[in-house]
Amino acid sequence: MAKILYTAHAHVTGGRDGHGRTADGQLEVDLRVPNEMGGAGGGTNPEELFAVGYAACFESAIAGVARRRQLEAGEVTIDSAVSLLPTGDGGFKLAVTLDVSIPSVTDQDVAAELVRGAHQVCPYSNATRGNIDVELLLGGHSL
Repeated sequence: MAKILYTAHAHVTGGRDGHGRTADGQLEVDLRVPNEMGGAGGGTNPEELFAVGYAACFESAIAGVARRRQLEAGEVTIDSAVSLLPTGDGGFKLAVTLDVSIPSVTDQDVAAELVRGAHQVCPYSNATRGNIDVELLLGGHSL
């Protein structure tokens, strides 16, 4: 087994209508079922947290891929969407869309290569590959 670089620890009570906090106290959130799912809202939810985490990780992966190619990615922004869908058998699954913008990379083929490269090394992409649908967009256009 590879050397562990970092382990995050969190404590959650009450599930989707509960409370969560990280062991270091840097993140503390009220969890609520969103209005769209019949809940009261007024807090965050696992899908929103996943959307933020995946986008942040993916942006770092783009920067890493760019550095390896001796490129400067500059300011990268990612709009992420995490959808919760029924599986039809009583379960649920996720689907993700990552819409990436890399304004400082003017060659769209190079920008697309950076996004595809990031998808190969990002821990979230590796964890979800083959498990959920992940759509990659560059400036709103499918790759």
